[in-house]
Amino acid sequence: MAARCAVCGKGPQTGFTVSHSHIRNKRTFRPNLQPVRTTIDGENVRVRVCVKCIKAGKVQRVEA
Repeated sequence: MAARCAVCGKGPQTGFTVSHSHIRNKRTFRPNLQPVRTTIDGENVRVRVCVKCIKAGKVQRVEA
């Protein structure tokens, strides 16, 4: 399953962890995805949405 938001398309990014001695190690920053039940085309579907989209109100939750 891809680590990508169903609303905004946010996905993983690469970067470095930097130690105190400035040694850099590659790492990935993954988006904070949460499963949300929502209505798409009149059908209740569970999609993975980033928390930023949930907080912004871009997704209407549906109770199970």
